[in-house]
Amino acid sequence: MPGRRVAEQPVSEGPFLVVGLGNPGPGYAGNRHNVGAMVLDELAARAGLRLSPGKGARARALAGEGRLAGRRVVLARPLTYMNESGGPVRGLLDYHHLPVEDLVVVHDELDIPFSAVRLKRGGGEGGHNGLRSITRSTGTKDYLRVRVGIGRPPGRQDAADYVLKDFSGVERKELDLLVAEAADAVEALLARGLEAAQNEVHART
Repeated sequence: MPGRRVAEQPVSEGPFLVVGLGNPGPGYAGNRHNVGAMVLDELAARAGLRLSPGKGARARALAGEGRLAGRRVVLARPLTYMNESGGPVRGLLDYHHLPVEDLVVVHDELDIPFSAVRLKRGGGEGGHNGLRSITRSTGTKDYLRVRVGIGRPPGRQDAADYVLKDFSGVERKELDLLVAEAADAVEALLARGLEAAQNEVHART
């Protein structure tokens, strides 16, 4: 069930940087492209964290430090547009002295049906400008991904237009459940590692 507490089985001692991707401002808040930011807000609520802007290298993101699923975490939402997400992510990694291997990026995924969630490390960006920017700024694709399915656009609708539109009325009825499922997936990943979390999450959604 979404929202349940995840058993605390820490994989290692170091913190993870969990980033939820989206575009800034109220005009984008309900877009399909912002579902990663929606999941990040749910995780912050679960951890009891208030996200706030940092200074210097952290100034272009809302971030908070705490514990989630038995792990130390930094939760962050870039304040830049999607295609510039890499700068804030690189700044946070450097500030907290974290390796890219401990970066978790939560993002929308066209190649997965709406309501499904998938986990992986590395791979291509699938045309996702936020992932492209992070890959450029970190110099690697080898970071963890929590892929939140939004499905393909209907008919001949352009994918770029599709992701920048709000979820449909039918989708909004299921959106809270999808966000909760994705947040559960992040917690499972933090608590048990990638392979165990994949086995659990991929069987469920």
